[in-house]
Amino acid sequence: MSENAGDFTHLRREYVSQGITRDTIDADPFKQFTEWFDVACQVRPDDASSMTLATADKQGKPSARIVLLKHFDLNGFAWYTDYQSQKGHDLEENPQAEILFYWYGLERQIRIQGRVEKLSAEQADLYFHKRPVGSQLSAAASEQSQPIASRQALEERVNALQVEYAGQEIPCPERWGGYRLIPEKFEFWQGRESRLHDRFNYNLTATNWIIERLQP
Repeated sequence: MSENAGDFTHLRREYVSQGITRDTIDADPFKQFTEWFDVACQVRPDDASSMTLATADKQGKPSARIVLLKHFDLNGFAWYTDYQSQKGHDLEENPQAEILFYWYGLERQIRIQGRVEKLSAEQADLYFHKRPVGSQLSAAASEQSQPIASRQALEERVNALQVEYAGQEIPCPERWGGYRLIPEKFEFWQGRESRLHDRFNYNLTATNWIIERLQP
């Protein structure tokens, strides 16, 4: 391995998108998110809902992973997972998180911070049974984030459940469900030429959202 094998300082890209100003963004961050999300869905519909979810345990040790946004409204942004996963344990200890959307082709990203709460068991059950049968079986068979001896052992669990519930509705596991992040802060980032990016922060107060331009 050469001395510079891990040196990427020579890599460059230029941002060429049109900028954003205080006059062109919406005073409501949910409306601004919807506008950008709709554009992302037009450009890359198969990946627009991918988001990084960052959590931390009670010691403040962080962890991050990609999850999929499943629905959002004025109450917050929702995804589904196994409550016994690492993210589930983190959120049990520290119900604060951040989600990040990055849309490469649009040179845009949105950060959203806030408190996280569980969705109801009824909402989890409703969404669980909208999923493809294979996804239902995988969720029922896999104790997410827990060690397992081999992939074969995991596939055997799936096959056993497939036989057990042949022709029947697969019950939603009690350890599986949804979360909602209730926003307290948004940041909208638009890449600009020479790294002079546009950044706007929305902070929630007792009565409204305060908007500030941030230096890049």
